[in-house]
Amino acid sequence: MPKIVDHVQRREEIALVACQVVAKHGLEKATMARIAKAAGYTTGMVAHYYRSKQEIILAALRLMLIRIEARLVRERSNASANLRTALSETLPLDEARATECAFWMAFWSQVPSDKSLQRLNEWVREEYTRQYARCFAKYWPEWCEWPSRLRSAVLRRISVCINGLTVLAVTSPEHWPPRTQSAFLEAELQLLRRWAGAQHDQPLAMGIP
Repeated sequence: MPKIVDHVQRREEIALVACQVVAKHGLEKATMARIAKAAGYTTGMVAHYYRSKQEIILAALRLMLIRIEARLVRERSNASANLRTALSETLPLDEARATECAFWMAFWSQVPSDKSLQRLNEWVREEYTRQYARCFAKYWPEWCEWPSRLRSAVLRRISVCINGLTVLAVTSPEHWPPRTQSAFLEAELQLLRRWAGAQHDQPLAMGIP
């Protein structure tokens, strides 16, 4: 009896391996041949599922977003969770998430010189922003009372914080272990909450950038 192949699972497997290859070698050196070898397939087999490396990278991006969203959803349903633990799901706190973050960094490095990647990066940024907004709405009761301009400012600031932590933790893991990342994020959230509260109470006096 012929073996039944789960094509959806195989596509995801190739995308996941592509993420690992990009994280290790960078986007430029992550050729279809190298991805195929790492996955244990021939280049022809990979080409059967993806017409180009760009298709594989796009699939890897989508897979990473799906995995991150699943973790955030799971964390939001956890009764003992809080905003810091939820947002920490996007940080490189373990090997799997470190690979994801290294993949993102390799992708970001190519964005300035590629207009197609710039459009893709904007889509990724919007997806992250939506996920962050859901976390804030879940854990900060005052969130829904704030004007959209203030909520946008908070989301921009937390994105900058998380992206900065990601870069530091991936490039200097010995100086930014999981405990240090979590502590820094917690402190930043406390400062951000006080700042946002002051902005909401005195919008004309303090201004919102």
